[in-house]
Amino acid sequence: MTQASSWTAFSTVMRRDLMVVMRRRSDVLNPLLFILMVVSLFPLAVGPGPDILGRIATGVIWVAALLSALLGSERLFRDDFLDGTLEQLTLSPHPLSLLAAAKIVVHWLLSGLPLVILAPICALLLKLPSEAWLTLLATLVAGTPILSAITAIGAALTVSLGRGGALLSLLLLPLFIPLLIFASGAVEAALVGTAAWPQVLLLTGLSLLTLLLAPFAVAAAIRVSVN
Repeated sequence: MTQASSWTAFSTVMRRDLMVVMRRRSDVLNPLLFILMVVSLFPLAVGPGPDILGRIATGVIWVAALLSALLGSERLFRDDFLDGTLEQLTLSPHPLSLLAAAKIVVHWLLSGLPLVILAPICALLLKLPSEAWLTLLATLVAGTPILSAITAIGAALTVSLGRGGALLSLLLLPLFIPLLIFASGAVEAALVGTAAWPQVLLLTGLSLLTLLLAPFAVAAAIRVSVN
């Protein structure tokens, strides 16, 4: 087994998961529609005043992102577990952590990247001041990979529990709180005119550390769940 063959396996898992998900387009559209619905309806609940909406816009966007990450997270490994694919991955000669990383990347491409693309629309709908748009985008780019990585760990831990959706939510939501605090703090700093880069750099560091360690945690959780 060579490094080239391992990366070939990585790309194969990515292509396979993308093809499977594209056959169930509702799994891709539902989280995005959820975010747009929350962002569109929230001004109706608190009023259209730009002062109020601008101050809470970041929190609304990030809370919607956190909740949308939980939509369908139970199915991240469930279908592979039921049809035996997950067991075959554990028996593969390639590092399971590398194959788990491929699934994390696919999850981000289908959930995190569209959110980053939708960020300007969400900011416009919630009347977020333009000087904070770039900071919001930076927090989403740095923070959404953490969402995908932590979601993958939780999904791998609960994949063998039948209906583990409620348990998965209970496991993941406390882990998302620091991310929400740092992201909101960065945008708040931009709004008041102070430096936002310390929080953004901290989010970036957390993201890199999470992406480095998460594949090994997912691989260990998959082995426990399969065995």
